Amino acid sequence: MTTRIYYTDANARGFEANVVDVFAHEGHPAVVLDRTAFYPTSGGQPHDTGTLGAAKVIEVIDREDGAVVHVLDREIAAGPVNGRIDWDRRFEHMQQHTGQHILSAACDKVLDARTVSFHLGTERSTIDLSRDLSAAEIARAEDKANRIVWEDRPVSVRFVSDEEAAALPLRKEPKRTGKLRIVEVSDYDLSACGGTHVERTGAVGLIAISGVEKYKGGVRLEFVCGGRALRAFGALRDTVGGCVRQLSVFPAELPDAIGRLQADSKELQRSIKSLQERLAAYEAQALVSRAVPAGEWRAVVETAQWDAPGLKALALSATSLPRVVTVLFNPSGGLLVVARSADVVFDSAAALKALIARFGGRGGGRPELAQGGGLSGSADALLEAARQLVAPGGDTR
Repeated sequence: MTTRIYYTDANARGFEANVVDVFAHEGHPAVVLDRTAFYPTSGGQPHDTGTLGAAKVIEVIDREDGAVVHVLDREIAAGPVNGRIDWDRRFEHMQQHTGQHILSAACDKVLDARTVSFHLGTERSTIDLSRDLSAAEIARAEDKANRIVWEDRPVSVRFVSDEEAAALPLRKEPKRTGKLRIVEVSDYDLSACGGTHVERTGAVGLIAISGVEKYKGGVRLEFVCGGRALRAFGALRDTVGGCVRQLSVFPAELPDAIGRLQADSKELQRSIKSLQERLAAYEAQALVSRAVPAGEWRAVVETAQWDAPGLKALALSATSLPRVVTVLFNPSGGLLVVARSADVVFDSAAALKALIARFGGRGGGRPELAQGGGLSGSADALLEAARQLVAPGGDTR
């Protein structure tokens, strides 16, 4: 069993220890120490990184027998070794984990919403709560949590027995039995926890809820604390600043400006569609005038520099005339439309499938109309293959 320095001193950045076991773990060198300050992945908190001598610690694992396994980038020998924690990573995790305790307690006390589970990620962390919350309720919990941070309350650690734990007002029933490590935010929260925490709530800096989604009958809160909150604000500031410059509005005016842009875009799309349909009617006449007789129908097999909606409009206009089968191909993007008139017995979907089998891409449709994209190869080769399909006696009849 490894003595865990972080249990009693989360601020330990360096330590001396002895390598008591050397082995391989999934193709990497690994060691067990007699004592360590490295936190292993457990309890929703990611592992520490750092160095053991000249070796980098790339993963830390909590083994079932109580040993802490340090996975390394190179081998080290048994015996004395100096360990150094990546303090920036450790302190960030301490901010997030302490912030999680404070935010979970705020949701519990203020909203009667209990924490079901949590996860501390590499960029953002989440808390899953037992019930759904309104925006106003979430704001209340966030405000309460930050007031606890700004009051700079002490955060302490102690160890208790099962019997002592049973008499404590723990926020959540502990899953473990035996000797328990208790983390207390003074006069606010009491939780059984093996993670690393700051010594005072003020070191958390700020708790910001950055996202909300419904989850398993409750709600999932995404949050950032301390340095992560500062970076998130910086990214938001840069994004908003860029939008403000592009749209020439004040930040508070962004929602209305974006709403106007969306409305203008929808109107523009409607206008484009209308113009495409009108233009397609004229273009279709020209296409059909060049159609090649093919038994019971006239075949239109050509390239057309239209986008997907335009190709569809053009094909539908052409096949609104009697006895027409059309294959239109735009080499840019490999767009393809196959269509036929209502009075023609021809399976457009089967023709498209045959062309996709030869030229790649994807798509589908119905016997009267099929669309595809991503077809590759020369336009001449594809059009020649299409002509063979629409000729009398082709396998799509």
